Amino acid sequence: MGKVNTVLGPIPTEELGVTALHEHIGFGLPGCDLDTQWWKKPEEAFDVTLQKLRRFREHGGRTFVDCTGIGNGRDVEYFQVLSRRTGVHIVAVTGFVAGDSALPYFRNKPVEYLTDLFIHEITVGIDGTGAKAGAVKVGVSRGGKLSELDKRIYQAGARAALKTGVPIITHLSTDAETAIDIFTAEGLPLNRVLMGHADVGMDADDERDAMIAKLGGYVGFDTIGYDTEMEDSPYWSRPRQERVEHFLRFIEKDGHLKRAVISADANCCALGWPGLKGHSVNYLFEEFIPDLRKAGVGEEVFEQLLVHTPANFLTMAEPR
Repeated sequence: MGKVNTVLGPIPTEELGVTALHEHIGFGLPGCDLDTQWWKKPEEAFDVTLQKLRRFREHGGRTFVDCTGIGNGRDVEYFQVLSRRTGVHIVAVTGFVAGDSALPYFRNKPVEYLTDLFIHEITVGIDGTGAKAGAVKVGVSRGGKLSELDKRIYQAGARAALKTGVPIITHLSTDAETAIDIFTAEGLPLNRVLMGHADVGMDADDERDAMIAKLGGYVGFDTIGYDTEMEDSPYWSRPRQERVEHFLRFIEKDGHLKRAVISADANCCALGWPGLKGHSVNYLFEEFIPDLRKAGVGEEVFEQLLVHTPANFLTMAEPR
């Protein structure tokens, strides 16, 4: 029987159920807590977050993977309260969304230091809470190529993943060849890696997606709901139907359905920025899945995407 670390302790894989693999309770860049323009009273933020998680539960959602890295608003004690109040399993991550969003303290740290930090948060706990991370977050800084710090974080993430058995979730699939070279050099099989945000508007690449899947990696269509039709949509948005067609092209290829991940990368309550009004994890159930049904996608596909694939990915492997 496999297991997965949640903020309330490890659970058997079988208990994961319907899982959203790339979400946020609240994400912000370092210093966002000082930006009074977007402040919400704590009780207001809590109520909004509870409503969205409870709605997720009503849709059958059972597990919510919070991909907020170190210094970006990750608050494990808060996650624990939310999990107890809603009955939703919450998986926290160690790591960083990208090198350019890491706190200055970490920017000159060697690979060995970062590796030890990630392993500690996976095996001992985060911030003295005893809550253990269930995945490692790594990512690409702005500019389209992995920076030197990004590369160190990817190396450390790979080493921590091998030594603990948790998987890696990336921010962006940009510069995928460089990332894959690092994982390969470290001996990490790509079936322990979710290459995220392959569906962002400025970086869609069918050939890259096919390469990742062929090598055994997971391809994240996990910015679902960032549609250009939405009011004040951010720069990484794209037309709603264009994303649907991109996703359908991918899963129609032989064997690719089992390499696909869907998620919304939404904030329950954004930190230091307004977020996207009307966007939440529940967009998956209320908009995207209905779009796929209209396109003729069967219910067995949704079970694969939301239950079987997340379980296969999140289950801790044997440490090496």
